[in-house]
Amino acid sequence: LFAHAAVSDPARGRLLHAQKIARAGFGLAEASADDLDVRIDDWHLARQPAPERLLAYIAADDFDYTLTFAPTQPVLWQGEQGFSRKGPDPAHASHYLSWPQLEVSGRLRIAATTSAVRGRAWLDHEWSSALMPEGAQGWDWLGINLDDGGALMAFRMRDADGHALWAAATVRDAAGDRRYAPTEVGFAVRRVWRSPRSGGAYPVELEVSVGGRRFVVKPLFDDQELDSRASSGAIYWEGAVTVFDGARRVGRGYLELTGYASALKI
Repeated sequence: LFAHAAVSDPARGRLLHAQKIARAGFGLAEASADDLDVRIDDWHLARQPAPERLLAYIAADDFDYTLTFAPTQPVLWQGEQGFSRKGPDPAHASHYLSWPQLEVSGRLRIAATTSAVRGRAWLDHEWSSALMPEGAQGWDWLGINLDDGGALMAFRMRDADGHALWAAATVRDAAGDRRYAPTEVGFAVRRVWRSPRSGGAYPVELEVSVGGRRFVVKPLFDDQELDSRASSGAIYWEGAVTVFDGARRVGRGYLELTGYASALKI
């Protein structure tokens, strides 16, 4: 089992990141097959059934946090009732659910400063035995809590030339949960940031089109690269972003960009 934890801190201009890896058993690391309950040492993410809450605790050198997440709306199933295709062959797919607009509260420490925090959160959960289609270099993924209470998830699987092998999106709004096919989803690069450490060139500012809507995605700050070679082995970009419709802010969330420092191997 492995775990990553991070804090996007604009005051520092760089992602704060920690990671753990441990073999399950001996009281050191466990992942329940019956419910959400994952633990490595004292790090944990678990579901409390009544009243339903998610509880998280992370303690690292530069930061730690204790957070409680309360649902405000139902789980958002991605794909066809939770079966999310990742390519033309249905064998490349994941079981995939999201839980947007979680109400979060707790405490966050950065360096010597501890603060009470409140806001909105997003839980993503995917599991799969054959995720990436042949020829895939990596993926771009976006999960956004919209300011009007809705939600947006979009992703594309890319080849080595940056072309989409597959794409999909889901939008939750007043009309319900709507899912979009590859031909209805587009990613256009607006600006690239190059990492001074890995050399990876990440499209940190994007225009994402879903159906007839266009969203401009801008990072909270550029350097949100995550080096996980001490655990899962990948170097990728994953960080906080703000989403605009024209000049109007419409949401906030997370963007994940993989396969830019090197091809992602899964």
